[in-house]
Amino acid sequence: MRALLRVLLPLAALMAAAGCSTSPEPSEPPESAATVQFNQALHDELVGMLKRDQAERTGGPQGEGDEARTARLKEIIDEHGWPTVDLVGVDGGDAAWTIAQHSDFDPAFQQEALEMLRDAVADGQASPGNLAYLEDRVAVANGQPQVYGTQIRCGPKGPVFATPIKDQAGVEDRRAEAQLDTLADYMVEMTAICAQDAG
Repeated sequence: MRALLRVLLPLAALMAAAGCSTSPEPSEPPESAATVQFNQALHDELVGMLKRDQAERTGGPQGEGDEARTARLKEIIDEHGWPTVDLVGVDGGDAAWTIAQHSDFDPAFQQEALEMLRDAVADGQASPGNLAYLEDRVAVANGQPQVYGTQIRCGPKGPVFATPIKDQAGVEDRRAEAQLDTLADYMVEMTAICAQDAG
């Protein structure tokens, strides 16, 4: 049975969810918030990348792979900054987050993406739930306790937390603030995923 670190989310759930590492500075600064206009082509590109990401993780045809998607996301960020709701819509922002979430091979980029996503959430331009997942993903990669309990592996007896939850007594309040389901509901979902994975 392969370990599952919550590497994929159902596409329907993603659609419902409301500077790069070592890269040179862009020749022009990213667009300011006051001048951002919706970019249909960029939206469509990101959503297409998400579809290929999810297809690869569910046994579908292999696309360009995580490294190529990460490299393209870095280029997008160099040109536009973090892909915000105003720039690419909610689903485009979810796609950018998924690509960053799956950039485990580049922890420096994940950390920088996390910082940019924090700013976008503070500006009302990204999903608090996406931020919670990436916060936990980066913490787990660094061997630190997670804050929201989003990073779960499938063990021999079902789902187990990848690292302990910091201040577990307050986790439900934090999850509610991040607009996540309760931990109990999440564990039911993960139990079903682990059972399917075992089969």
